[in-house]
Amino acid sequence: MRKYVVDAKPFAFDFDLEKTALLIVDMQRDFCARGGFGEALGNDVTPTMSIIPTVKKIVEAARAKGMFVIHTREGHRPDMSDCPPSKLRRSKAIGEDGPMGRILIRGEVGHDIVEELKPLVGEPVIDKPGKGSFYKTDLELILQNKGIESLIVCGVTTHVCVHTTIREANDRGYECLMMEDGTAAFDPADQEAAIRMINQQGGIFGWTTTSDHLFKVLK
Repeated sequence: MRKYVVDAKPFAFDFDLEKTALLIVDMQRDFCARGGFGEALGNDVTPTMSIIPTVKKIVEAARAKGMFVIHTREGHRPDMSDCPPSKLRRSKAIGEDGPMGRILIRGEVGHDIVEELKPLVGEPVIDKPGKGSFYKTDLELILQNKGIESLIVCGVTTHVCVHTTIREANDRGYECLMMEDGTAAFDPADQEAAIRMINQQGGIFGWTTTSDHLFKVLK
């Protein structure tokens, strides 16, 4: 057992390395590059692009310690049979042709993870049809089989897929630490609110911290 304690909000977060996974949510070109789903919805993707170097450092630090690393991707089957009509009505860009292929469709260039954060062999990639990483996926089975109890969470967007994933994990008994500078929303106000909603009321959904605090214990 290797125990670590990270300075965090609302109080220190402790975890056992062997029972902890780094979960990297949706660092895909469709959210973190020009011409993808994020821009198609009218957003400025600068914030999501800007965290790539920080997330890369977090991933490298976790790998160096032998931490279990998991990646997720949001997207739909080419025939879009797994995309609810209600979702499509609110996000009409899904399935349309873009500069990186059909938007938010599995197998397209835009759907894949950015080059800087490519998964290594043996790191699971969870393809999810919804915002939460547990919804209609085998993520929980993988975590149970690995004996995981805690999650360190990075990715995009903080107020949507990251938040939904942490809330799902919280209800399943997992302890979650969200990286404030390893997550991003298109709107800074959403980022600030999302961070506060995680760690408020004594950590109602989990903890938040910054990468410098994590690096101190993973050095």
